[in-house]
Amino acid sequence: MSLAARLRSLRIQKGKSLQQVADEVGASKAHIWDLEQGRSKNPSIDLLKGISKSLGVSIADLVGENPQGEGEDPKLVAMYRDLKELDPEDREAIQQMMDHLKSRQAHDE
Repeated sequence: MSLAARLRSLRIQKGKSLQQVADEVGASKAHIWDLEQGRSKNPSIDLLKGISKSLGVSIADLVGENPQGEGEDPKLVAMYRDLKELDPEDREAIQQMMDHLKSRQAHDE
């Protein structure tokens, strides 16, 4: 799920309007709307902190980087746990393999 979709979903779940979130984080309503629509794709860390505080979630949950977050595939969570136990050199080798696979996939599209 994208940041845009997660932001909208969380805001609605918390019963907050665009204006309420905007006021709480010191941003414009239009900017929050653009984030929710995916038109603004690179929010500052300060804005992410403010939004996560406003919505009562962690930044990791907001951006979809929490491996133990709601709706995460249990197999991926297990892989994440296994990765944490590897030494840095092995994690780097796996990162290189993932980068290669992602570039190959992007090339095929």
